[in-house]
Amino acid sequence: MKLLAVRRLLRIQRVVIRYRLDDLLFALPLPWFLRALRYVLPWRWFPRKTLDLSRGARLRLALQDLGPIFIKFGQILSTRRDLLPEDIADELMKLQDRVPPFDSQVSVKLIEEQLGKKISEVFSRFDVEPLASASVAQVHAAQLKTGEEVVVKVIRPGLKPVIAQDLAWLFILARAAEKLSADARLLHPVDVVSDYEKTIYDELDLLREAANASQLKRNFDGSPLLYVPQVHWDWCRPKVLVMERIYGIQVTDLATLADQRTDMKMLAERGVEIFFTQVFRDSFFHADMHPGNIFVSTVNPWSPQYIAIDCGIVGSLTPEDQDYLARNLFAFFKRDYRRVAQLHIDSGWVPAETKLNEFEAAIRTVCEPIFEKPLKDISFGQVLMRLFQTARRFNMEVQPQLVLLQKTLLNIEGLGRQLYPDLDLWNTAQPFLERWMRERVSPKALLGNVHSQFEQIPHLANMARDLLERMSQPHAYDPPPAWHRRRDDWFLRLLGTAHLAGGAILAAGGPLNQLAYWPAGIMMAVGLYLVVRR
Repeated sequence: MKLLAVRRLLRIQRVVIRYRLDDLLFALPLPWFLRALRYVLPWRWFPRKTLDLSRGARLRLALQDLGPIFIKFGQILSTRRDLLPEDIADELMKLQDRVPPFDSQVSVKLIEEQLGKKISEVFSRFDVEPLASASVAQVHAAQLKTGEEVVVKVIRPGLKPVIAQDLAWLFILARAAEKLSADARLLHPVDVVSDYEKTIYDELDLLREAANASQLKRNFDGSPLLYVPQVHWDWCRPKVLVMERIYGIQVTDLATLADQRTDMKMLAERGVEIFFTQVFRDSFFHADMHPGNIFVSTVNPWSPQYIAIDCGIVGSLTPEDQDYLARNLFAFFKRDYRRVAQLHIDSGWVPAETKLNEFEAAIRTVCEPIFEKPLKDISFGQVLMRLFQTARRFNMEVQPQLVLLQKTLLNIEGLGRQLYPDLDLWNTAQPFLERWMRERVSPKALLGNVHSQFEQIPHLANMARDLLERMSQPHAYDPPPAWHRRRDDWFLRLLGTAHLAGGAILAAGGPLNQLAYWPAGIMMAVGLYLVVRR
Protein backbone atom coordinates (compact mmCIF):
# COMPACT_ATOMS: atom_id res chain seq x y z
CA MET A 1 0.00 0.00 0.00
CA LYS A 2 2.88 2.39 0.68
CA LEU A 3 4.17 1.96 -2.88
CA LEU A 4 0.71 2.63 -4.26
CA ALA A 5 0.42 5.72 -2.06
CA VAL A 6 3.73 7.14 -3.30
CA ARG A 7 2.77 6.49 -6.90
CA ARG A 8 -0.58 8.19 -6.34
CA LEU A 9 1.12 11.24 -4.82
CA LEU A 10 3.27 11.60 -7.92
CA ARG A 11 0.14 11.33 -10.05
CA ILE A 12 -1.56 14.11 -8.06
CA GLN A 13 1.53 16.30 -8.44
CA ARG A 14 1.55 15.78 -12.22
CA VAL A 15 -2.10 16.79 -12.49
CA VAL A 16 -1.52 19.90 -10.37
CA ILE A 17 1.37 20.89 -12.63
CA ARG A 18 -0.48 20.08 -15.87
CA TYR A 19 -3.43 22.30 -15.00
CA ARG A 20 -1.37 24.85 -13.05
CA LEU A 21 -3.64 24.68 -10.04
CA ASP A 22 -0.95 26.47 -8.07
CA ASP A 23 -2.20 29.63 -9.82
CA LEU A 24 -5.34 29.41 -7.69
CA LEU A 25 -3.18 29.30 -4.55
CA PHE A 26 -0.94 32.17 -5.53
CA ALA A 27 -4.00 34.29 -6.36
CA LEU A 28 -4.83 34.34 -2.63
CA PRO A 29 -3.45 37.00 -0.25
CA LEU A 30 -0.43 35.03 1.00
CA PRO A 31 2.56 36.10 3.12
CA TRP A 32 5.55 37.32 1.09
CA PHE A 33 7.64 34.19 1.72
CA LEU A 34 4.90 31.98 0.27
CA ARG A 35 4.41 34.29 -2.71
CA ALA A 36 8.14 34.01 -3.37
CA LEU A 37 7.72 30.27 -3.97
CA ARG A 38 6.28 30.93 -7.42
CA TYR A 39 9.73 31.96 -8.64
CA VAL A 40 11.51 28.80 -7.47
CA LEU A 41 9.03 26.12 -8.61
CA PRO A 42 10.64 24.50 -11.68
CA TRP A 43 7.44 23.93 -13.68
CA ARG A 44 6.67 27.65 -13.61
CA TRP A 45 9.76 28.35 -15.71
CA PHE A 46 8.21 26.69 -18.76
CA PRO A 47 5.32 27.85 -20.98
CA ARG A 48 1.85 26.67 -19.99
CA LYS A 49 -0.34 24.56 -22.26
CA THR A 50 -3.56 25.48 -20.48
CA LEU A 51 -3.59 29.23 -21.10
CA ASP A 52 -6.73 28.93 -23.23
CA LEU A 53 -8.70 27.36 -20.34
CA SER A 54 -10.41 29.29 -17.56
CA ARG A 55 -9.43 28.66 -13.95
CA GLY A 56 -12.76 26.90 -13.34
CA ALA A 57 -12.26 24.60 -16.33
CA ARG A 58 -8.73 23.74 -15.19
CA LEU A 59 -9.96 22.89 -11.71
CA ARG A 60 -12.82 20.76 -13.09
CA LEU A 61 -10.56 18.85 -15.48
CA ALA A 62 -8.00 18.25 -12.73
CA LEU A 63 -10.66 16.81 -10.40
CA GLN A 64 -11.94 14.60 -13.22
CA ASP A 65 -8.45 13.26 -13.88
CA LEU A 66 -7.87 12.52 -10.20
CA GLY A 67 -10.88 10.23 -9.88
CA PRO A 68 -14.03 9.64 -7.82
CA ILE A 69 -12.94 10.96 -4.43
CA PHE A 70 -11.84 14.29 -5.91
CA ILE A 71 -14.92 14.46 -8.17
CA LYS A 72 -17.19 14.06 -5.15
CA PHE A 73 -15.30 16.85 -3.42
CA GLY A 74 -15.98 19.05 -6.45
CA GLN A 75 -19.66 18.08 -6.39
CA ILE A 76 -19.97 19.26 -2.80
CA LEU A 77 -18.19 22.52 -3.61
CA SER A 78 -20.49 23.16 -6.59
CA THR A 79 -23.50 23.60 -4.25
CA ARG A 80 -21.74 26.34 -2.25
CA ARG A 81 -22.08 29.32 -4.57
CA ASP A 82 -21.83 31.60 -1.54
CA LEU A 83 -18.24 30.38 -1.01
CA LEU A 84 -17.03 30.20 -4.64
CA PRO A 85 -16.62 32.66 -7.51
CA GLU A 86 -19.38 32.32 -10.10
CA ASP A 87 -17.13 31.03 -12.88
CA ILE A 88 -15.68 28.22 -10.74
CA ALA A 89 -19.13 27.20 -9.41
CA ASP A 90 -20.52 27.00 -12.97
CA GLU A 91 -17.69 24.70 -14.08
CA LEU A 92 -17.92 22.45 -11.02
CA MET A 93 -21.66 22.02 -11.68
CA LYS A 94 -20.63 19.96 -14.73
CA LEU A 95 -19.22 17.32 -12.38
CA GLN A 96 -22.74 16.37 -11.27
CA ASP A 97 -23.59 14.26 -14.32
CA ARG A 98 -21.30 15.29 -17.15
CA VAL A 99 -18.14 13.39 -16.28
CA PRO A 100 -16.62 11.94 -19.50
CA PRO A 101 -18.03 8.43 -20.08
CA PHE A 102 -15.92 5.33 -20.55
CA ASP A 103 -16.04 3.21 -23.71
CA SER A 104 -19.56 1.97 -24.45
CA GLN A 105 -18.29 -1.39 -25.70
CA VAL A 106 -16.62 -1.93 -22.32
CA SER A 107 -19.91 -0.99 -20.67
CA VAL A 108 -21.87 -3.53 -22.76
CA LYS A 109 -19.32 -6.25 -22.00
CA LEU A 110 -19.50 -5.56 -18.24
CA ILE A 111 -23.33 -5.67 -18.28
CA GLU A 112 -23.38 -8.98 -20.17
CA GLU A 113 -20.83 -10.50 -17.79
CA GLN A 114 -22.87 -9.46 -14.77
CA LEU A 115 -26.24 -10.58 -16.15
CA GLY A 116 -24.89 -13.76 -17.72
CA LYS A 117 -26.88 -13.05 -20.88
CA LYS A 118 -26.57 -11.10 -24.08
CA ILE A 119 -27.99 -7.58 -24.09
CA SER A 120 -30.50 -8.61 -26.77
CA GLU A 121 -31.83 -11.41 -24.55
CA VAL A 122 -32.75 -9.02 -21.74
CA PHE A 123 -33.66 -5.75 -23.46
CA SER A 124 -35.77 -5.08 -26.52
CA ARG A 125 -33.88 -1.80 -26.89
CA PHE A 126 -30.55 -0.71 -25.45
CA ASP A 127 -29.00 2.72 -26.12
CA VAL A 128 -25.24 2.28 -26.48
CA GLU A 129 -24.72 6.02 -26.09
CA PRO A 130 -24.72 6.78 -22.32
CA LEU A 131 -27.62 8.78 -20.96
CA ALA A 132 -25.45 10.22 -18.17
CA SER A 133 -22.01 9.65 -16.67
CA ALA A 134 -20.81 10.31 -13.15
CA SER A 135 -17.76 9.65 -11.01
CA VAL A 136 -18.56 6.04 -10.07
CA ALA A 137 -20.86 4.77 -12.83
CA GLN A 138 -22.55 5.60 -16.11
CA VAL A 139 -26.15 5.08 -17.17
CA HIS A 140 -27.73 3.75 -20.38
CA ALA A 141 -31.39 3.99 -21.37
CA ALA A 142 -33.11 0.72 -22.32
CA GLN A 143 -36.44 -1.07 -22.58
CA LEU A 144 -37.16 -4.45 -21.02
CA LYS A 145 -38.73 -7.27 -22.99
CA THR A 146 -41.88 -6.69 -20.92
CA GLY A 147 -42.12 -3.11 -22.20
CA GLU A 148 -40.96 -1.06 -19.19
CA GLU A 149 -38.66 1.88 -19.88
CA VAL A 150 -35.61 1.53 -17.65
CA VAL A 151 -32.10 2.82 -17.05
CA VAL A 152 -29.12 0.50 -16.69
CA LYS A 153 -26.37 1.67 -14.36
CA VAL A 154 -22.93 0.06 -14.58
CA ILE A 155 -19.86 0.63 -12.39
CA ARG A 156 -16.76 2.11 -14.01
CA PRO A 157 -13.93 -0.42 -14.41
CA GLY A 158 -10.71 -0.16 -12.41
CA LEU A 159 -11.98 2.11 -9.63
CA LYS A 160 -10.89 0.18 -6.53
CA PRO A 161 -7.09 0.57 -6.98
CA VAL A 162 -7.43 4.35 -7.47
CA ILE A 163 -9.73 4.70 -4.47
CA ALA A 164 -7.36 2.59 -2.35
CA GLN A 165 -4.45 4.88 -3.23
CA ASP A 166 -6.39 8.05 -2.40
CA LEU A 167 -7.60 6.59 0.88
CA ALA A 168 -4.06 5.58 1.79
CA TRP A 169 -2.98 9.20 1.52
CA LEU A 170 -6.02 10.41 3.43
CA PHE A 171 -5.18 8.01 6.28
CA ILE A 172 -1.55 9.15 6.28
CA LEU A 173 -2.60 12.80 6.49
CA ALA A 174 -5.23 12.05 9.15
CA ARG A 175 -2.80 10.17 11.38
CA ALA A 176 -0.17 12.88 10.98
CA ALA A 177 -2.73 15.54 11.89
CA GLU A 178 -3.76 13.65 15.04
CA LYS A 179 -0.13 13.33 16.14
CA LEU A 180 0.86 16.92 15.41
CA SER A 181 -2.22 18.95 16.34
CA ALA A 182 -4.41 18.94 19.43
CA ASP A 183 -7.10 20.79 17.46
CA ALA A 184 -7.07 18.08 14.80
CA ARG A 185 -7.55 15.38 17.44
CA LEU A 186 -10.85 17.00 18.39
CA LEU A 187 -12.02 16.41 14.80
CA HIS A 188 -11.19 12.67 14.89
CA PRO A 189 -9.82 12.75 11.32
CA VAL A 190 -8.92 9.03 11.26
CA ASP A 191 -12.48 8.09 12.26
CA VAL A 192 -13.87 10.46 9.64
CA VAL A 193 -11.70 8.92 6.91
CA SER A 194 -12.68 5.43 8.09
CA ASP A 195 -16.36 6.34 7.76
CA TYR A 196 -15.72 7.77 4.30
CA GLU A 197 -13.84 4.61 3.30
CA LYS A 198 -16.86 2.50 4.21
CA THR A 199 -19.18 4.89 2.38
CA ILE A 200 -17.21 4.99 -0.86
CA TYR A 201 -16.79 1.20 -1.01
CA ASP A 202 -20.49 0.72 -0.27
CA GLU A 203 -21.25 2.94 -3.25
CA LEU A 204 -19.42 0.46 -5.51
CA ASP A 205 -21.98 -2.25 -4.62
CA LEU A 206 -25.10 -1.60 -6.71
CA LEU A 207 -27.09 -4.27 -4.86
CA ARG A 208 -26.72 -2.10 -1.77
CA GLU A 209 -27.90 0.92 -3.76
CA ALA A 210 -30.91 -1.07 -5.00
CA ALA A 211 -31.78 -2.03 -1.42
CA ASN A 212 -31.42 1.60 -0.30
CA ALA A 213 -33.69 2.79 -3.12
CA SER A 214 -36.32 0.19 -2.22
CA GLN A 215 -36.26 1.24 1.43
CA LEU A 216 -36.49 4.94 0.57
CA LYS A 217 -39.37 4.26 -1.84
CA ARG A 218 -41.20 2.32 0.86
CA ASN A 219 -40.69 5.16 3.36
CA PHE A 220 -42.32 7.68 0.99
CA ASP A 221 -44.85 5.38 -0.66
CA GLY A 222 -47.81 7.50 -1.78
CA SER A 223 -46.21 10.72 -0.50
CA PRO A 224 -46.69 13.95 -2.50
CA LEU A 225 -43.23 15.05 -1.35
CA LEU A 226 -40.85 12.51 -2.89
CA TYR A 227 -40.90 9.81 -5.56
CA VAL A 228 -38.24 7.09 -5.88
CA PRO A 229 -38.02 4.94 -9.05
CA GLN A 230 -38.93 1.24 -8.94
CA VAL A 231 -36.04 -1.25 -8.81
CA HIS A 232 -36.19 -4.27 -11.16
CA TRP A 233 -34.56 -6.80 -8.86
CA ASP A 234 -34.44 -9.62 -11.43
CA TRP A 235 -31.73 -7.77 -13.35
CA CYS A 236 -29.71 -6.26 -10.50
CA ARG A 237 -26.17 -7.45 -9.82
CA PRO A 238 -23.23 -6.12 -7.74
CA LYS A 239 -22.03 -3.98 -10.67
CA VAL A 240 -25.29 -3.52 -12.62
CA LEU A 241 -28.52 -1.84 -11.52
CA VAL A 242 -31.74 -1.77 -13.57
CA MET A 243 -34.50 0.57 -12.43
CA GLU A 244 -37.46 2.54 -13.72
CA ARG A 245 -36.63 5.47 -15.97
CA ILE A 246 -37.94 8.76 -14.64
CA TYR A 247 -38.83 11.92 -16.55
CA GLY A 248 -38.39 15.17 -14.71
CA ILE A 249 -36.65 18.52 -14.62
CA GLN A 250 -33.25 18.77 -13.00
CA VAL A 251 -33.63 20.78 -9.83
CA THR A 252 -31.06 23.37 -10.94
CA ASP A 253 -32.81 24.03 -14.29
CA LEU A 254 -34.50 27.12 -12.93
CA ALA A 255 -35.58 28.42 -16.35
CA THR A 256 -37.59 25.28 -17.17
CA LEU A 257 -39.06 25.18 -13.67
CA ALA A 258 -40.17 28.79 -14.12
CA ASP A 259 -41.64 28.07 -17.57
CA GLN A 260 -43.97 25.43 -16.12
CA ARG A 261 -44.94 27.85 -13.31
CA THR A 262 -43.50 25.74 -10.50
CA ASP A 263 -44.27 27.02 -7.00
CA MET A 264 -40.64 27.66 -5.99
CA LYS A 265 -41.48 28.57 -2.40
CA MET A 266 -43.33 25.29 -1.86
CA LEU A 267 -40.55 23.40 -3.66
CA ALA A 268 -37.91 24.81 -1.29
CA GLU A 269 -40.06 24.18 1.80
CA ARG A 270 -40.76 20.60 0.74
CA GLY A 271 -37.03 20.03 0.34
CA VAL A 272 -36.54 20.98 3.99
CA GLU A 273 -39.49 18.81 5.06
CA ILE A 274 -38.14 15.80 3.14
CA PHE A 275 -34.77 16.17 4.85
CA PHE A 276 -36.21 16.34 8.37
CA THR A 277 -38.64 13.49 7.63
CA GLN A 278 -35.80 11.23 6.51
CA VAL A 279 -33.58 12.11 9.47
CA PHE A 280 -36.07 12.09 12.34
CA ARG A 281 -39.05 9.98 11.26
CA ASP A 282 -37.18 7.28 9.34
CA SER A 283 -33.55 7.62 10.51
CA PHE A 284 -32.67 6.80 6.90
CA PHE A 285 -31.63 9.70 4.69
CA HIS A 286 -30.31 10.15 1.17
CA ALA A 287 -26.77 11.40 1.81
CA ASP A 288 -25.74 12.27 -1.76
CA MET A 289 -28.26 14.97 -2.58
CA HIS A 290 -26.25 16.99 -5.07
CA PRO A 291 -28.27 18.56 -7.94
CA GLY A 292 -27.38 15.77 -10.38
CA ASN A 293 -29.38 13.31 -8.27
CA ILE A 294 -32.49 15.45 -7.68
CA PHE A 295 -35.28 16.09 -10.21
CA VAL A 296 -38.71 17.72 -10.06
CA SER A 297 -41.82 16.03 -11.47
CA THR A 298 -43.55 17.76 -14.38
CA VAL A 299 -46.95 16.75 -12.94
CA ASN A 300 -48.75 19.34 -10.76
CA PRO A 301 -46.15 22.15 -10.80
CA TRP A 302 -48.33 24.05 -8.29
CA SER A 303 -47.73 21.16 -5.88
CA PRO A 304 -44.23 20.07 -6.93
CA GLN A 305 -42.86 16.64 -6.12
CA TYR A 306 -39.18 15.73 -5.91
CA ILE A 307 -37.70 12.68 -7.62
CA ALA A 308 -34.56 11.17 -6.06
CA ILE A 309 -32.10 8.87 -7.80
CA ASP A 310 -28.67 7.42 -6.96
CA CYS A 311 -29.20 6.08 -3.44
CA GLY A 312 -25.70 4.64 -3.16
CA ILE A 313 -24.89 6.72 -0.09
CA VAL A 314 -27.41 6.81 2.74
CA GLY A 315 -27.04 7.72 6.38
CA SER A 316 -28.80 6.78 9.59
CA LEU A 317 -28.73 7.90 13.20
CA THR A 318 -29.08 6.05 16.47
CA PRO A 319 -32.10 6.94 18.64
CA GLU A 320 -29.69 8.72 20.98
CA ASP A 321 -28.28 10.87 18.16
CA GLN A 322 -31.79 11.61 16.90
CA ASP A 323 -32.95 12.70 20.34
CA TYR A 324 -29.84 14.78 20.93
CA LEU A 325 -30.11 16.59 17.57
CA ALA A 326 -33.84 17.21 17.91
CA ARG A 327 -33.47 18.67 21.38
CA ASN A 328 -30.57 20.86 20.25
CA LEU A 329 -32.42 22.14 17.19
CA PHE A 330 -35.61 22.69 19.18
CA ALA A 331 -33.76 24.67 21.82
CA PHE A 332 -31.86 26.50 19.07
CA PHE A 333 -35.09 27.56 17.32
CA LYS A 334 -36.44 28.74 20.69
CA ARG A 335 -33.16 30.64 21.22
CA ASP A 336 -32.69 28.75 24.48
CA TYR A 337 -28.88 28.87 24.31
CA ARG A 338 -28.50 27.71 27.90
CA ARG A 339 -30.33 24.50 27.01
CA VAL A 340 -28.12 24.04 23.94
CA ALA A 341 -25.00 24.46 26.09
CA GLN A 342 -26.31 22.05 28.74
CA LEU A 343 -27.13 19.41 26.10
CA HIS A 344 -23.59 19.61 24.73
CA ILE A 345 -22.15 19.07 28.20
CA ASP A 346 -24.58 16.26 29.08
CA SER A 347 -23.80 14.42 25.83
CA GLY A 348 -20.06 14.54 26.51
CA TRP A 349 -19.32 16.56 23.37
CA VAL A 350 -17.59 19.12 25.55
CA PRO A 351 -15.74 18.38 28.80
CA ALA A 352 -17.87 18.10 31.93
CA GLU A 353 -15.85 20.85 33.63
CA THR A 354 -16.89 23.40 30.98
CA LYS A 355 -18.41 26.53 32.53
CA LEU A 356 -22.03 26.58 31.44
CA ASN A 357 -22.41 30.37 31.47
CA GLU A 358 -19.34 30.95 29.31
CA PHE A 359 -20.36 28.29 26.79
CA GLU A 360 -23.89 29.69 26.63
CA ALA A 361 -22.59 33.20 25.96
CA ALA A 362 -20.28 31.95 23.21
CA ILE A 363 -23.12 30.11 21.43
CA ARG A 364 -25.40 33.16 21.71
CA THR A 365 -22.75 35.39 20.18
CA VAL A 366 -22.47 33.17 17.10
CA CYS A 367 -26.12 32.22 16.57
CA GLU A 368 -28.18 35.26 17.54
CA PRO A 369 -27.29 37.37 14.45
CA ILE A 370 -28.64 34.77 11.99
CA PHE A 371 -32.24 34.74 13.24
CA GLU A 372 -35.02 36.66 11.50
CA LYS A 373 -33.07 36.59 8.24
CA PRO A 374 -33.96 34.83 4.99
CA LEU A 375 -31.63 32.17 3.69
CA LYS A 376 -30.11 34.54 1.12
CA ASP A 377 -28.82 36.82 3.90
CA ILE A 378 -27.19 34.05 5.95
CA SER A 379 -23.68 32.81 5.25
CA PHE A 380 -23.63 29.35 6.76
CA GLY A 381 -20.00 29.07 5.74
CA GLN A 382 -19.16 31.93 8.09
CA VAL A 383 -21.50 30.64 10.78
CA LEU A 384 -19.90 27.18 10.68
CA MET A 385 -16.44 28.72 10.78
CA ARG A 386 -17.31 30.77 13.86
CA LEU A 387 -18.98 27.77 15.51
CA PHE A 388 -15.84 25.74 14.91
CA GLN A 389 -13.68 28.45 16.44
CA THR A 390 -15.99 28.58 19.45
CA ALA A 391 -15.99 24.79 19.79
CA ARG A 392 -12.20 24.73 19.66
CA ARG A 393 -12.06 27.15 22.58
CA PHE A 394 -14.14 24.71 24.65
CA ASN A 395 -12.41 21.51 23.42
CA MET A 396 -15.54 20.29 21.66
CA GLU A 397 -15.13 17.02 19.75
CA VAL A 398 -16.63 16.46 16.30
CA GLN A 399 -18.69 13.27 16.05
CA PRO A 400 -17.72 11.18 12.98
CA GLN A 401 -21.17 9.55 12.76
CA LEU A 402 -22.64 12.97 11.90
CA VAL A 403 -20.30 13.76 9.00
CA LEU A 404 -22.78 12.45 6.38
CA LEU A 405 -25.55 14.47 8.00
CA GLN A 406 -23.45 17.65 7.87
CA LYS A 407 -22.60 17.00 4.20
CA THR A 408 -26.29 16.52 3.39
CA LEU A 409 -27.21 19.71 5.25
CA LEU A 410 -24.74 21.68 3.11
CA ASN A 411 -26.26 20.18 -0.04
CA ILE A 412 -29.79 21.06 1.11
CA GLU A 413 -28.74 24.59 1.95
CA GLY A 414 -27.05 25.01 -1.44
CA LEU A 415 -30.20 23.83 -3.24
CA GLY A 416 -32.39 26.07 -1.11
CA ARG A 417 -30.34 29.11 -2.03
CA GLN A 418 -30.83 28.45 -5.73
CA LEU A 419 -34.54 27.58 -5.59
CA TYR A 420 -35.94 30.20 -3.22
CA PRO A 421 -33.40 32.52 -1.54
CA ASP A 422 -36.10 34.09 0.67
CA LEU A 423 -36.86 30.77 2.36
CA ASP A 424 -37.19 31.11 6.15
CA LEU A 425 -35.42 27.94 7.24
CA TRP A 426 -36.38 28.23 10.90
CA ASN A 427 -40.14 28.71 10.39
CA THR A 428 -40.15 25.83 7.92
CA ALA A 429 -38.36 23.35 10.15
CA GLN A 430 -39.72 24.28 13.59
CA PRO A 431 -43.30 22.90 13.16
CA PHE A 432 -41.92 19.58 11.97
CA LEU A 433 -39.63 19.24 15.00
CA GLU A 434 -42.42 20.21 17.38
CA ARG A 435 -44.68 17.53 15.87
CA TRP A 436 -41.91 14.93 16.07
CA MET A 437 -41.21 15.73 19.72
CA ARG A 438 -44.93 15.39 20.57
CA GLU A 439 -45.13 12.03 18.82
CA ARG A 440 -42.16 10.71 20.83
CA VAL A 441 -44.07 11.18 24.11
CA SER A 442 -47.48 10.09 22.77
CA PRO A 443 -49.29 7.14 24.46
CA LYS A 444 -48.66 5.00 21.38
CA ALA A 445 -44.90 5.61 21.56
CA LEU A 446 -44.81 4.96 25.32
CA LEU A 447 -46.71 1.68 24.91
CA GLY A 448 -44.24 0.66 22.21
CA ASN A 449 -41.34 1.30 24.59
CA VAL A 450 -42.99 -0.74 27.35
CA HIS A 451 -43.62 -3.59 24.91
CA SER A 452 -39.96 -3.62 23.86
CA GLN A 453 -38.94 -3.75 27.54
CA PHE A 454 -41.15 -6.80 28.14
CA GLU A 455 -39.62 -8.57 25.14
CA GLN A 456 -36.20 -8.36 26.84
CA ILE A 457 -37.28 -10.18 30.03
CA PRO A 458 -36.43 -13.78 28.94
CA HIS A 459 -33.13 -12.64 27.48
CA LEU A 460 -32.18 -10.75 30.66
CA ALA A 461 -33.11 -13.74 32.82
CA ASN A 462 -30.92 -16.06 30.73
CA MET A 463 -28.02 -13.61 30.84
CA ALA A 464 -28.26 -13.34 34.64
CA ARG A 465 -28.41 -17.13 35.03
CA ASP A 466 -25.38 -17.68 32.77
CA LEU A 467 -23.37 -15.00 34.56
CA LEU A 468 -24.08 -16.35 38.03
CA GLU A 469 -23.39 -19.91 36.91
CA ARG A 470 -19.98 -18.83 35.65
CA MET A 471 -19.33 -17.00 38.92
CA SER A 472 -20.25 -20.15 40.87
CA GLN A 473 -17.73 -22.18 38.81
CA PRO A 474 -14.31 -20.54 39.31
CA HIS A 475 -12.61 -23.58 37.69
CA ALA A 476 -13.94 -23.86 34.15
CA TYR A 477 -12.72 -27.46 33.76
CA ASP A 478 -13.91 -28.62 37.17
CA PRO A 479 -17.68 -27.98 37.18
CA PRO A 480 -19.77 -29.00 40.18
CA PRO A 481 -21.67 -32.32 40.10
CA ALA A 482 -24.84 -32.43 38.01
CA TRP A 483 -27.05 -33.05 41.09
CA HIS A 484 -25.58 -29.93 42.71
CA ARG A 485 -26.36 -27.82 39.66
CA ARG A 486 -29.92 -29.09 39.46
CA ARG A 487 -30.51 -28.38 43.13
CA ASP A 488 -29.21 -24.83 42.97
CA ASP A 489 -30.34 -23.97 39.47
CA TRP A 490 -33.73 -22.55 40.47
CA PHE A 491 -32.15 -20.52 43.24
CA LEU A 492 -29.47 -19.07 40.95
CA ARG A 493 -32.08 -18.09 38.39
CA LEU A 494 -34.26 -16.47 41.03
CA LEU A 495 -31.33 -14.64 42.61
CA GLY A 496 -29.93 -13.55 39.26
CA THR A 497 -33.23 -12.13 38.00
CA ALA A 498 -33.91 -10.33 41.28
CA HIS A 499 -30.37 -8.96 41.36
CA LEU A 500 -30.57 -7.73 37.76
CA ALA A 501 -33.97 -6.10 38.11
CA GLY A 502 -33.04 -4.58 41.47
CA GLY A 503 -29.87 -3.14 40.00
CA ALA A 504 -31.87 -1.60 37.18
CA ILE A 505 -34.23 0.02 39.67
CA LEU A 506 -31.40 1.40 41.79
CA ALA A 507 -29.67 2.74 38.70
CA ALA A 508 -32.90 4.48 37.73
CA GLY A 509 -32.76 6.30 41.03
CA GLY A 510 -35.89 5.27 42.95
CA PRO A 511 -37.83 2.45 44.69
CA LEU A 512 -40.61 0.34 43.17
CA ASN A 513 -43.38 2.46 44.58
CA GLN A 514 -42.34 5.43 42.41
CA LEU A 515 -44.68 5.74 39.44
CA ALA A 516 -41.85 6.59 37.04
CA TYR A 517 -40.27 3.15 37.56
CA TRP A 518 -43.31 0.87 37.46
CA PRO A 519 -42.09 -0.88 34.26
CA ALA A 520 -39.00 -2.08 36.13
CA GLY A 521 -41.18 -3.48 38.94
CA ILE A 522 -43.39 -5.34 36.50
CA MET A 523 -40.32 -6.66 34.69
CA MET A 524 -38.91 -8.01 37.94
CA ALA A 525 -42.19 -9.67 38.92
CA VAL A 526 -42.71 -11.26 35.52
CA GLY A 527 -39.08 -12.34 35.44
CA LEU A 528 -39.42 -14.05 38.83
CA TYR A 529 -42.59 -15.75 37.66
CA LEU A 530 -40.97 -17.03 34.47
CA VAL A 531 -37.95 -18.39 36.33
CA VAL A 532 -39.98 -20.13 39.06
CA ARG A 533 -42.38 -21.57 36.46
CA ARG A 534 -39.45 -23.27 34.70
